[in-house]
Amino acid sequence: MTQDDSKRSAAADRSEEEWREILDPETYRVTRQHGTERAYSHPGFPAVAGVFTCACCGEELFTQEEKYESHCGWPAFYATKEGAPVGESHDTSFGMVRTEVHCDNCGAHLGHVFPDGPQDKTGMRYCINGVSLRFTPAEGATESDG
Repeated sequence: MTQDDSKRSAAADRSEEEWREILDPETYRVTRQHGTERAYSHPGFPAVAGVFTCACCGEELFTQEEKYESHCGWPAFYATKEGAPVGESHDTSFGMVRTEVHCDNCGAHLGHVFPDGPQDKTGMRYCINGVSLRFTPAEGATESDG
């Protein structure tokens, strides 16, 4: 078993009680109970080169390069990081038909994806709850890099 396989197994096998102990209440509500943070409630992330990881298991999901300002109230990306374990599922909650995105490694709810993103890129808008992500700046990154 590789180190990555071990990390996947540990995250996938956690009980709800373990998740409650590990995560703060808002991150637990959003990622484990498929919640949504209020629009514009997340303080944001620095505009420097880096990677966005799953708040639950640490898998790399998005990069600053794919992030853009969509003015929707949540962090938005036009694509996932290449090879990222981001899965999709059909979501009909609240009387809407949407495509949910989640971390395939640990099952964390991340947000939703919509086909109204930048047309000069992928045309997709990954609308992601800020509390479901952690940001790690690239080594030596500065504000002008983002």
